[in-house]
Order: sequence, then C-alpha cells, then structure tokens
Amino acid sequence: MVQDLGSSDADIIPLKNYLDAQYMGEIGIGSPPQNFTVIFDTGSSNLWVPSSKCYFSIACYFHSKYKSSLSSTYIKNGSSCEIQYGSGSISGFLSQDNVQVGDLVVKDQVLIEVTKEGSLSFLLGKFDGILGLGFQEISVGNVVPVWYNMVQQDLVGDEVFSFWLNRNPEVKEGGELVFGGVDPKHFKGKHTYVPVTKKGYWQINMGDFLIGNHSTGLCKEGCAAIVDSGTSLLAGPTPIITEINHAIGAEGVVSAECKEVVSQYGDLIWELLISGVKPSKVCAQLGLCIFNGAKYASTGIESVVEKENKEGSSAGDDLLCTACEMFVIWVQNQLREKETKEAAINYLDKLCESLPSPMGESVIDCNSISTLPNFSFTIGDKPFTLTPEQYVLKTGEGIAQVCISGFVALDVPPPRGPLWILGDVFMGVYHTVFDYGNLEVGFAEAA
Repeated sequence: MVQDLGSSDADIIPLKNYLDAQYMGEIGIGSPPQNFTVIFDTGSSNLWVPSSKCYFSIACYFHSKYKSSLSSTYIKNGSSCEIQYGSGSISGFLSQDNVQVGDLVVKDQVLIEVTKEGSLSFLLGKFDGILGLGFQEISVGNVVPVWYNMVQQDLVGDEVFSFWLNRNPEVKEGGELVFGGVDPKHFKGKHTYVPVTKKGYWQINMGDFLIGNHSTGLCKEGCAAIVDSGTSLLAGPTPIITEINHAIGAEGVVSAECKEVVSQYGDLIWELLISGVKPSKVCAQLGLCIFNGAKYASTGIESVVEKENKEGSSAGDDLLCTACEMFVIWVQNQLREKETKEAAINYLDKLCESLPSPMGESVIDCNSISTLPNFSFTIGDKPFTLTPEQYVLKTGEGIAQVCISGFVALDVPPPRGPLWILGDVFMGVYHTVFDYGNLEVGFAEAA
C-alpha cells in the first residue's frame, strides 16, 4: 500500500500550468545548482537540457543553458546521441552531474546536453528541457533514468511517484508531483490499480470506450493505453476519434475517400459482414487493400519513407484501404446496435465529415458544450468518465475564444496497437500514481 506524505521521505515538486497544455517544474543541475524548467514526462526516459555549446539552434537562445565548466561535480562522458519526439528531434552529447529535484540531490546522473533542437515546439515551449520518468527500456543510450537513481540511492521511502494536475489555468498552483508517496489532499476515495503490461512506457490495458452509454466496440477485447504526462491531449485510433468528433460536432477535414467507400461499397460491405466473412478479410476481398503476403498493406499510418518505398501503391490506394478498414469497424458497431442498413449507411456517410485532420485538432462550437455527451474509458473494469467541460480545451477570451476537442487521432498498427495515449486531459481529472515497486498505475478522482 502506498504511504502518504506523513513520511519524511516524500519529495514534493510544485508544477506550473501553462494554458492546460504544459506542466513544468524546476530542477537544478551541477554544484552549485543551475536552474532549469522541465516537463516531467512519463512518456520518455532521458533527462536533457540545452547546452552552453548549443550555437546553431535558435531555440537554445531563448532558454537556460547548462555550463558544465561552472560545476564542481561535472564528469565528462561525451558520447553523442539523438532523440525523436512526436513534436521534433534533439541531438547532443552525454554528460554526468548531480541533479537536484525538490529537496533531493541525485548524484552522478547521466544527462543529455543538447546542441541542436530541431522543432518549433521547443522554440515556443515555456520549458528548457525534459525529465523523462519512463522505464530504462526506452531510454536513449540505455542511460539510467533519474527516477531509477532516486530509488537506487535510497532518496525515496516508497517506490512510487504521483501526479496531480490542476485544470484551472487561473489558479496559482498548477499541480504537484510527489516523489516517494501520494498527497491525500489531491484525490478522493481509493485508487483503482491496474498492472503495467509492458515496460518502456507506462503501458496498461484498457477496456471498452463508451460514448454516452454506448459501446464503440473497438476496445472490448482490450486496447493498450500509455499514461503520458508529456502529452497534453488524448490520442486514440482514428475510427473512434471520428465517432467522438461526430458526437460532439467537431469539424475535421472532410474525407472524400471515406465518402467514396460509403457510396460505392457500403451495401457490399454490409452484406459481406452479415454473410459471415471475417471482418479483417472484407477490404481485401473488395480489392481495396492489397494483401502483401504476411499482412495487409496499410493498417494505419506509416512513415513517409515507408510510403514512398511501397512499389506500385499510391497514397490514394492507401487512403481507400484505411477508409475501408474504418468503415468495417463502424458497420460492425451498427450491426451490434441493430440499425437498419439505410439508417446505418446514412450515419456512416455523416461520420466521414468528422474524420479528424491527420494529427490535427478539431474545432468545436463553444456554445454547444453543455449539450455534449460524456465519454468513459474502462480501466480495471471501472468506468472513468470525462465530461464536456473536462475534454474540451478553451483558448482565448470573449469573442476570440476557440474551443478545441481534447481528442486527436493516432494510429499504431498491430501488434503494438491499437493504442491510446492518456495525456493531461485525462490525468487532470484523475490523480495518477505510478507505482514502480509493484509495476502498476492507479487512478482516483482528483481533488
């Protein structure tokens, strides 16, 4: 059982909230400590900050830089390394020094001194660097993460850390990260714990996803979900995100391919499924997905390189295949809901209009928030519900206010996918305990 803050071995880091999109805290590197604002990111495992040797990236000019020559505890390493993030890449070299986190001092921590930051989001970010709280399995250079060293150096009583993220950007206290315990002030009731299914990310298993009280069916058999404090939104498979966007009237990019599949193949797909053809074979039978031996071409999004290497299949073919695969999932849901064919195909044609822009946010009418449905994730057989006020992000004031859906599309093909990312939109509503000792994650209503 997790101890609370009564223990003197717990270390509290206050977090700053910037527009509900970035949660940051202070650390110190070196002796005497040089201060940096970092994002505490459970979706990566390295610590990096800009280096004083970063001469050619504009981003470095706008952020604090680490000067190893000013630190008496610096030890040279020098191996070069590079990290790819969803929003950009960084490169630099390894160094070793002491790292102060709250009242704790982690000795001999290997970190990355960044000499090149290749992304606008790092330039515009309010943070200097990132402190990864994921597992060593995904650490670049197999570097031992800060948290592992905290545990190994006996700096924490309990092998857990916990997050409370405040979703009110007006309030001074943006949130709180506790190393070595939980803060009972910031949750109600008991935590529901589920095991980590795969070390690397903090990955858990999630059950069905509900819109209002209706099952979407896609995760009935279980979906993998990553609990990621470094992602501001919620990301999930395109078919479900499209249904969500339709349910909340969010407008993404109208997809001609989707409408083409509905009008030309809708009847046929319906009949094939009713006649018992395996759902995974339907699109191949229609010739929309080329079966390339081991697996169907296109299940989800590949990188541009893979796309260009694919001989004889244009991006257009891929889109038709993806649209067909999504359509099959939707039709299965409609069959479960016992809809008539005409009503179902009409609904599916409308769903096409709610297809999210690839990796783009979808905009919502701010006046409609009170009429929108709740969404529920099933975790540990319990529903974890988000209300419209919780999943719609507001930016700007008054007449200039824009409302954005907290859901974005992310397609990770099997065997790793389909995958959800539970980012700050979720962690803001549910206080989250990362239990490294027992390899589990716990959620309770935040307070």
